[in-house]
Amino acid sequence: MSLFSRIFGEAAIRALPAQQRAEIKNKIEKLVHIGKTDDFLSLVPGGPFNYQCHHKEARQIGEDINAMGGLDLMTAVRKTIKRRLDEVLAEHLDHAWKDIGDWQP
Repeated sequence: MSLFSRIFGEAAIRALPAQQRAEIKNKIEKLVHIGKTDDFLSLVPGGPFNYQCHHKEARQIGEDINAMGGLDLMTAVRKTIKRRLDEVLAEHLDHAWKDIGDWQP
């Protein structure tokens, strides 16, 4: 990751129109909150987790991001999550986003 990306954010996010960029930043904040409070994966389904033990809201956010910008935007958000949280939670997000668009954990 370049210093520029660390300071100004990922290129795919910076390239968005202002309104979409604000939407993505809001979605990133929600993902950070989910990661810190619930994680993106669970050992058992129920509550905020679907039958595959993936966080339902995190999956919906992934679907929204995919609709806005596809794999490039999802990858940029994932890099941001890795930077904001850590590698383990970013890997959990990878699995929670399984089968959304072209996402490959």
